[in-house]
Amino acid sequence: MIRKICYSDLALLSNDILKNVNNLIEHGADKIELLMDGDKWDQSEMLFPQLSSKLKDLSVEYTIHPPAWDINLTSENMAIREASYSEYKKAIQFASMIGASHVVIHPGFCFSPVFDKKLAQQRAADYINRLCEVAKPLNVKLAIENVGYNGSSIFTQNEFICFLENMDEIAGYLIDIGHAHLNEWDIPQVLKDLKNRIFALHIHDNDGTSDDHLPIGEGTIQWKEIFESINELSTDCQLILEYATGTPLDKLVEGKKLLQQNKGGVLAW
Repeated sequence: MIRKICYSDLALLSNDILKNVNNLIEHGADKIELLMDGDKWDQSEMLFPQLSSKLKDLSVEYTIHPPAWDINLTSENMAIREASYSEYKKAIQFASMIGASHVVIHPGFCFSPVFDKKLAQQRAADYINRLCEVAKPLNVKLAIENVGYNGSSIFTQNEFICFLENMDEIAGYLIDIGHAHLNEWDIPQVLKDLKNRIFALHIHDNDGTSDDHLPIGEGTIQWKEIFESINELSTDCQLILEYATGTPLDKLVEGKKLLQQNKGGVLAW
């Protein structure tokens, strides 16, 4: 079975939502991750009824990525934490309206070394448990992503692997390959340890110093072993090409071909 490949619309950030979707369909997207950031999403609740109807009429499936900027479930400011929760809740409800397979959840960041990461982890767990209560009746999966680098991540590799142990199974993992590389995680080992609970992968490259969201092979990530590990994951694990804003869409086409180049979606390098 050939895997369906998802394109993030990060490459087209801040452009018209429906034009972005049609553009990505024209470039071969089987599924599209809608990033709810930028001014086109400012009136999101007012947009939802009409937008959801139009999105469902298109020949593509969806995942949802709530706002990535200015959102922090583990902020040191309670008002920011509550606003972040509210935005995630709206995204889950929108995902249900368009039949999206999952919603990406960033568990949070610590932006100063003086902040307590154990407290941040507890805040993340509390909010994600609340979000599970929203998502479960709607049958929307929550894909918890490894985020943060240069000290802002609230988890070590082992802490992240254990994070969902006592959480409802409506929540699973989204492993961002680029973020894991920035934090010097053993990516093949992470994929092996979590293979029974990984919902999706964000696939992009970087040089190990900044979150560049480069196409596969344009950074310093060693892909051969990662591809071998991806082959061992369930075909239900969604592969999402998440390339930087402004990346030519032909690069997404090339990425899709690379991920599907062998029969059955088996990867080779």
